[in-house]
Amino acid sequence: MLRLLRLLLLLLLPPPGSPEPSEPPGLAQLSPGAPPQAPDLLYADGLRAYSAGAWAPAVALLREALRSREVLGRARQDCGASCAAEPGAALPAQILGAPQPVSGPGAWEPLLLRATLRRAECLTQCAAGRLGPGGAARFRVVSALRDAFRRREPYNYLQRAYYQLKKLDLAASAAHTFFVANPTHLQMREDMAKYRRMSAIRPQSFQDLVTPLYWAAYDTGLELLKQQEAALALPKLEEALQGSLAQMESCRAGCEGPEEHQGAEEEEEKGTQGGLYEAIAGHWIRVLQCRQHCVAETATRPGRSFPVRDFLPSQLRRLHEAYAQVGNVSQAVENVLSVLLFYPEDEAAKRALNQYQTQLGELRPDLGPREDVQRFILRSLGEKRQLYYAMEHLGTSFKDPDSWTPEAFIPKALREKLREDQEKKPWDSEPPQQKPPTYWKDALLLEGVTLTQDAQQLNGSERAVLDGLLTPAECGLLLQLAKDAAEAGARSGYRGRRSPHSPHERFEGLTVLKAAQLARAGTVGRPGAKLLLEVSERVRTLTQAYFSPERPLHLSFTHLVCRSAIEGEQEQRMDLSHPVHADNCFLDPDTGECWREPPAYTYRDYSGLLYLNDDFKGGDLFFTQPNALTVTVGGWGRGPSCGDRIQNRSSPEANAGKWLGPP
Repeated sequence: MLRLLRLLLLLLLPPPGSPEPSEPPGLAQLSPGAPPQAPDLLYADGLRAYSAGAWAPAVALLREALRSREVLGRARQDCGASCAAEPGAALPAQILGAPQPVSGPGAWEPLLLRATLRRAECLTQCAAGRLGPGGAARFRVVSALRDAFRRREPYNYLQRAYYQLKKLDLAASAAHTFFVANPTHLQMREDMAKYRRMSAIRPQSFQDLVTPLYWAAYDTGLELLKQQEAALALPKLEEALQGSLAQMESCRAGCEGPEEHQGAEEEEEKGTQGGLYEAIAGHWIRVLQCRQHCVAETATRPGRSFPVRDFLPSQLRRLHEAYAQVGNVSQAVENVLSVLLFYPEDEAAKRALNQYQTQLGELRPDLGPREDVQRFILRSLGEKRQLYYAMEHLGTSFKDPDSWTPEAFIPKALREKLREDQEKKPWDSEPPQQKPPTYWKDALLLEGVTLTQDAQQLNGSERAVLDGLLTPAECGLLLQLAKDAAEAGARSGYRGRRSPHSPHERFEGLTVLKAAQLARAGTVGRPGAKLLLEVSERVRTLTQAYFSPERPLHLSFTHLVCRSAIEGEQEQRMDLSHPVHADNCFLDPDTGECWREPPAYTYRDYSGLLYLNDDFKGGDLFFTQPNALTVTVGGWGRGPSCGDRIQNRSSPEANAGKWLGPP
């Protein structure tokens, strides 16, 4: 069934022609003449070789994975363009809305399916010829791997492998390519600084191997315009516009790949696809959503989170201004008319058009908007019309990437809601207000828990100190559990080794699972193991009630930890017991940003400490600003004791550390 749907749903609209992109530098084919292999398998083999320290095979496999992915995308784009140009490839006129009546109910079905199957046959044969037996179907890549390629992670591995092979110029190129798309990556920033200090590396080696060339042309053109060099800027601005349109075509071709429709298979397995036409509609909607997203993807610089606003219209505005400055009024008219296709009521564009018309005397009949831009707009509006129809009648979602979409294309029933969504500012979505301390003292009185300090008293947001979560007897039971596990030599975690955070301390821990296993074996008491689980749930419940009453929280990790000072090594200590950090991201003190990626606990929302004893010195918790230096709050005004809980959000706004001297 799924294969039949893939045949039926291959694309039918002919894309505008675009020049074939050149192969990125540094990705020379390693197996000339042979069909490419699956990029996911090559990437996996490359990582295995990397982990084994086989640097040369790792480089070869990772480069071939990148090349294979590039060849696959180019083949899809070329096959789509060539099949769209085949004789008889266009849809029958009746289906496209021509005035000829369609005789009989359902007479359009065989016409549509025949055209679809004919296009599918062409695409299948073309892909098999370019990619080998099986065509594009054998190149399915899971979403996690697509994300890895989009983040340019292969280049991170490549730079390290090249470094091990003493190929420093290639290492610098790979590192620079990764760093351009990941400018806040702390480790790569240090690596880049290291490469720039190496005299053996040529300055020209710091080149970006991936970023489309239209960005460089765009930036150069803007810079030349600022310098009043319109004649020099025009070729660069034209190159940027053509490159942007070509990049969009490449992106749209990727929307047709088999890996883009894994969600369809998952829904089909769950039985939510319905019948044939529901499945076709769902698949087609996903293709259209992907195509529309290509506008934002093309307008987003590497390493940035948001696209350049009105990327195409802004390029056209600069083009018509530049052409006017060099006296080419005809080209200026063509570009300003193209701007008016996006924004028919743009006052500045209309004034410029009137000025150009005055200079020409009368607009020639052959002067009109750019054909490539006109095709882009007509095609985009046709897709938007279908997506908004699906929103209204099928309950699907669509976030329009363009601000120029005419209101007439949006169904009246959706206009008000979409207008509210567009006008809504981030600060309109305030988190639920936390209750005052007096409320919590009353609400938690039955459990013996009181709120002793709130976020304001802790000089931050989403922080709290709760007291009374444990009784002295419960603290004693948990301490005995830790002692029994230590005597049995069965603690998990760092097993009594020196702490990874400070060489002057030992760090041991016991997880809930390990405690349960020890209790079942009779090594530790069952009451202590059971209490550890119960206390974890108690903390989860209170954290949810205070910080997230509208959203359920789930336990991520519970660790019964014992930090102990190493005798004879505490004098004149200058280190922290636990460095400043945020749990769910890597903190970059230089920029104040946090890099949210594994092995940081990216899935974690809240973190906290529950104290079991007070017979220790030092170890106070403190919070800092994102620079990891300026302390915003340190200490509680008293030492922590049994049952005290300090809770905070696991985010860069709650960078925490511990003073020297462990509890």
